[in-house]
Amino acid sequence: MSNKEKKLVIVGDGNFAQIAYEYFTYDSPYEVLGFAVESEFRKQDSLFGLPVIDFEKIESHFSNKSHEVFVATTFVQLNRVRTRLYLAAKEKGYKIASYISSNAFCWQNVKLGENIFIFEDNTVQPFVEIGNNVILWSGNHIGHHSIIKDNCFISSHVVISGHCEIEESCFIGVNATIANNIKIAKDCLIGMGAVINKSTEENKVYVGNPAIATSITAKRLFKVKE
Repeated sequence: MSNKEKKLVIVGDGNFAQIAYEYFTYDSPYEVLGFAVESEFRKQDSLFGLPVIDFEKIESHFSNKSHEVFVATTFVQLNRVRTRLYLAAKEKGYKIASYISSNAFCWQNVKLGENIFIFEDNTVQPFVEIGNNVILWSGNHIGHHSIIKDNCFISSHVVISGHCEIEESCFIGVNATIANNIKIAKDCLIGMGAVINKSTEENKVYVGNPAIATSITAKRLFKVKE
Protein backbone atom coordinates (compact mmCIF):
# COMPACT_ATOMS: atom_id res chain seq x y z
CA MET A 1 0.00 0.00 0.00
CA SER A 2 3.00 2.32 0.46
CA ASN A 3 3.19 3.00 -3.27
CA LYS A 4 -0.32 4.40 -3.40
CA GLU A 5 -0.32 8.03 -4.50
CA LYS A 6 -3.93 9.03 -3.80
CA LYS A 7 -6.38 8.70 -0.92
CA LEU A 8 -9.96 7.59 -1.55
CA VAL A 9 -13.26 7.35 0.29
CA ILE A 10 -15.95 5.16 -1.25
CA VAL A 11 -19.55 6.28 -0.84
CA GLY A 12 -21.60 3.16 -0.21
CA ASP A 13 -20.95 -0.16 1.53
CA GLY A 14 -23.05 -2.60 -0.53
CA ASN A 15 -21.97 -5.07 -3.19
CA PHE A 16 -20.74 -2.47 -5.68
CA ALA A 17 -18.83 -0.59 -2.97
CA GLN A 18 -17.13 -3.83 -1.95
CA ILE A 19 -16.24 -4.59 -5.57
CA ALA A 20 -14.97 -1.04 -6.06
CA TYR A 21 -12.75 -1.47 -3.00
CA GLU A 22 -11.14 -4.53 -4.60
CA TYR A 23 -10.51 -2.84 -7.94
CA PHE A 24 -9.21 0.43 -6.50
CA THR A 25 -7.00 -1.45 -4.02
CA TYR A 26 -5.39 -3.86 -6.45
CA ASP A 27 -5.54 -2.02 -9.78
CA SER A 28 -5.22 1.72 -9.22
CA PRO A 29 -3.04 4.40 -7.60
CA TYR A 30 -5.68 4.88 -4.88
CA GLU A 31 -5.54 3.75 -1.28
CA VAL A 32 -9.07 3.28 0.07
CA LEU A 33 -9.23 4.70 3.60
CA GLY A 34 -12.90 4.35 4.42
CA PHE A 35 -16.53 4.22 3.38
CA ALA A 36 -19.34 6.75 3.80
CA VAL A 37 -23.05 5.92 3.95
CA GLU A 38 -26.01 8.19 4.63
CA SER A 39 -26.82 7.90 8.34
CA GLU A 40 -30.34 6.61 7.66
CA PHE A 41 -28.92 3.57 5.86
CA ARG A 42 -25.66 2.95 7.74
CA LYS A 43 -25.79 -0.45 9.49
CA GLN A 44 -22.12 -1.09 10.29
CA ASP A 45 -19.10 0.74 11.66
CA SER A 46 -16.40 -1.00 9.65
CA LEU A 47 -15.79 -2.86 6.41
CA PHE A 48 -12.55 -4.61 5.42
CA GLY A 49 -11.07 -3.20 8.61
CA LEU A 50 -11.83 0.37 7.51
CA PRO A 51 -14.28 2.84 9.07
CA VAL A 52 -17.81 3.24 7.73
CA ILE A 53 -18.92 6.75 8.66
CA ASP A 54 -21.99 8.92 8.09
CA PHE A 55 -21.86 10.60 4.70
CA GLU A 56 -23.30 13.74 6.25
CA LYS A 57 -20.16 14.02 8.42
CA ILE A 58 -17.59 12.90 5.88
CA GLU A 59 -15.65 16.19 6.06
CA SER A 60 -14.91 15.70 9.76
CA HIS A 61 -13.24 12.34 9.07
CA PHE A 62 -11.64 12.78 5.63
CA SER A 63 -10.50 16.20 4.43
CA ASN A 64 -11.57 17.27 0.96
CA LYS A 65 -8.09 18.74 0.57
CA SER A 66 -6.39 15.35 0.67
CA HIS A 67 -9.05 12.76 -0.18
CA GLU A 68 -11.05 11.97 -3.29
CA VAL A 69 -14.46 10.30 -3.44
CA PHE A 70 -16.01 7.63 -5.62
CA VAL A 71 -19.77 7.00 -5.37
CA ALA A 72 -20.36 3.25 -5.65
CA THR A 73 -24.08 2.70 -5.93
CA THR A 74 -25.74 1.04 -8.90
CA PHE A 75 -28.96 1.91 -10.75
CA VAL A 76 -31.35 2.42 -7.83
CA GLN A 77 -34.25 4.70 -8.84
CA LEU A 78 -32.93 4.75 -12.42
CA ASN A 79 -29.52 6.06 -11.29
CA ARG A 80 -31.05 8.89 -9.22
CA VAL A 81 -29.49 7.81 -5.92
CA ARG A 82 -25.98 7.60 -7.37
CA THR A 83 -26.47 10.95 -9.09
CA ARG A 84 -27.68 12.64 -5.90
CA LEU A 85 -24.73 11.37 -3.86
CA TYR A 86 -22.24 12.24 -6.61
CA LEU A 87 -23.53 15.82 -6.74
CA ALA A 88 -23.58 16.04 -2.94
CA ALA A 89 -19.92 14.95 -2.76
CA LYS A 90 -19.01 17.63 -5.31
CA GLU A 91 -20.96 20.20 -3.30
CA LYS A 92 -18.85 19.25 -0.28
CA GLY A 93 -15.76 20.15 -2.30
CA TYR A 94 -14.37 16.69 -3.01
CA LYS A 95 -12.53 15.78 -6.17
CA ILE A 96 -14.33 12.84 -7.77
CA ALA A 97 -12.33 9.75 -8.67
CA SER A 98 -12.83 7.31 -11.55
CA TYR A 99 -11.61 3.79 -12.22
CA ILE A 100 -10.63 2.25 -15.56
CA SER A 101 -9.55 -1.37 -15.45
CA SER A 102 -6.06 -2.14 -16.66
CA ASN A 103 -7.77 -4.92 -18.61
CA ALA A 104 -10.11 -2.56 -20.48
CA PHE A 105 -9.34 -1.04 -23.87
CA CYS A 106 -10.00 2.71 -24.13
CA TRP A 107 -8.62 4.42 -27.21
CA GLN A 108 -6.38 7.44 -26.60
CA ASN A 109 -8.89 10.07 -27.76
CA VAL A 110 -11.87 8.84 -25.74
CA LYS A 111 -13.33 11.65 -23.61
CA LEU A 112 -14.18 10.63 -20.05
CA GLY A 113 -16.08 12.43 -17.30
CA GLU A 114 -15.81 11.81 -13.55
CA ASN A 115 -17.23 9.16 -11.22
CA ILE A 116 -16.81 6.66 -14.04
CA PHE A 117 -16.20 2.97 -13.43
CA ILE A 118 -15.08 0.87 -16.39
CA PHE A 119 -14.70 -2.83 -15.65
CA GLU A 120 -12.47 -5.36 -17.39
CA ASP A 121 -12.96 -6.43 -21.02
CA ASN A 122 -14.70 -3.24 -22.10
CA THR A 123 -13.77 -1.99 -25.57
CA VAL A 124 -14.20 1.75 -25.97
CA GLN A 125 -13.40 2.76 -29.53
CA PRO A 126 -12.01 6.01 -30.98
CA PHE A 127 -13.93 9.28 -30.64
CA VAL A 128 -16.30 7.96 -27.96
CA GLU A 129 -17.49 10.43 -25.31
CA ILE A 130 -18.59 9.24 -21.87
CA GLY A 131 -20.15 11.72 -19.48
CA ASN A 132 -20.12 11.93 -15.69
CA ASN A 133 -21.33 9.23 -13.31
CA VAL A 134 -21.41 6.38 -15.84
CA ILE A 135 -20.88 2.71 -15.00
CA LEU A 136 -19.71 0.23 -17.64
CA TRP A 137 -19.88 -3.27 -16.16
CA SER A 138 -17.72 -5.98 -17.72
CA GLY A 139 -17.42 -6.99 -21.35
CA ASN A 140 -19.14 -4.19 -23.31
CA HIS A 141 -18.42 -2.82 -26.78
CA ILE A 142 -18.83 0.95 -27.18
CA GLY A 143 -18.57 1.74 -30.89
CA HIS A 144 -16.70 4.64 -32.47
CA HIS A 145 -18.13 8.17 -32.32
CA SER A 146 -20.81 7.14 -29.81
CA ILE A 147 -21.82 9.30 -26.85
CA ILE A 148 -22.97 8.09 -23.45
CA LYS A 149 -24.32 11.00 -21.45
CA ASP A 150 -24.38 11.50 -17.68
CA ASN A 151 -25.74 9.10 -15.06
CA CYS A 152 -26.10 5.96 -17.16
CA PHE A 153 -25.59 2.32 -16.18
CA ILE A 154 -24.47 -0.12 -18.86
CA SER A 155 -24.55 -3.72 -17.65
CA SER A 156 -22.50 -6.58 -19.10
CA HIS A 157 -21.95 -7.70 -22.71
CA VAL A 158 -23.84 -4.80 -24.26
CA VAL A 159 -23.07 -3.80 -27.84
CA ILE A 160 -23.47 -0.11 -28.61
CA SER A 161 -22.65 0.34 -32.29
CA GLY A 162 -21.05 3.35 -33.95
CA HIS A 163 -22.51 6.86 -33.91
CA CYS A 164 -25.05 6.09 -31.18
CA GLU A 165 -26.19 8.49 -28.48
CA ILE A 166 -27.33 7.32 -25.06
CA GLU A 167 -29.12 10.15 -23.27
CA GLU A 168 -29.04 10.80 -19.52
CA SER A 169 -30.07 8.34 -16.82
CA CYS A 170 -30.55 5.23 -18.95
CA PHE A 171 -30.14 1.59 -17.94
CA ILE A 172 -29.10 -0.95 -20.57
CA GLY A 173 -29.48 -4.61 -19.66
CA VAL A 174 -27.22 -7.60 -20.18
CA ASN A 175 -26.63 -8.65 -23.80
CA ALA A 176 -28.62 -5.77 -25.30
CA THR A 177 -27.65 -4.72 -28.83
CA ILE A 178 -28.02 -1.21 -30.25
CA ALA A 179 -27.62 -0.73 -34.01
CA ASN A 180 -25.65 2.07 -35.68
CA ASN A 181 -26.86 5.67 -35.54
CA ILE A 182 -29.47 5.05 -32.82
CA LYS A 183 -30.50 7.55 -30.14
CA ILE A 184 -31.67 6.15 -26.81
CA ALA A 185 -33.79 8.87 -25.20
CA LYS A 186 -33.27 9.82 -21.55
CA ASP A 187 -34.66 7.68 -18.73
CA CYS A 188 -35.00 4.56 -20.86
CA LEU A 189 -34.64 0.98 -19.72
CA ILE A 190 -33.35 -1.34 -22.44
CA GLY A 191 -34.14 -4.88 -21.33
CA MET A 192 -31.88 -7.91 -21.21
CA GLY A 193 -31.17 -9.20 -24.70
CA ALA A 194 -33.16 -6.44 -26.41
CA VAL A 195 -32.25 -5.52 -29.99
CA ILE A 196 -32.74 -1.82 -30.70
CA ASN A 197 -32.91 -0.95 -34.40
CA LYS A 198 -34.87 2.31 -34.06
CA SER A 199 -34.38 5.35 -31.85
CA THR A 200 -36.44 5.29 -28.66
CA GLU A 201 -38.85 7.54 -26.81
CA GLU A 202 -38.15 9.04 -23.39
CA ASN A 203 -39.03 7.14 -20.20
CA LYS A 204 -39.88 3.86 -21.91
CA VAL A 205 -39.07 0.20 -21.27
CA TYR A 206 -37.96 -1.71 -24.38
CA VAL A 207 -37.83 -5.50 -24.62
CA GLY A 208 -37.57 -8.14 -27.35
CA ASN A 209 -36.01 -8.63 -30.78
CA PRO A 210 -36.73 -6.30 -32.43
CA ALA A 211 -37.46 -4.35 -29.28
CA ILE A 212 -40.83 -2.75 -28.59
CA ALA A 213 -41.94 -0.41 -25.83
CA THR A 214 -43.99 -1.88 -22.99
CA SER A 215 -46.96 -0.23 -21.33
CA ILE A 216 -45.08 0.57 -18.11
CA THR A 217 -42.74 3.57 -17.91
CA ALA A 218 -39.13 3.23 -16.81
CA LYS A 219 -39.61 5.71 -13.96
CA ARG A 220 -42.53 3.74 -12.61
CA LEU A 221 -40.64 0.45 -12.84
CA PHE A 222 -37.63 1.92 -11.02
CA LYS A 223 -39.83 3.76 -8.49
CA VAL A 224 -38.24 7.10 -9.27
CA LYS A 225 -39.07 9.76 -6.70
CA GLU A 226 -39.24 13.24 -8.22
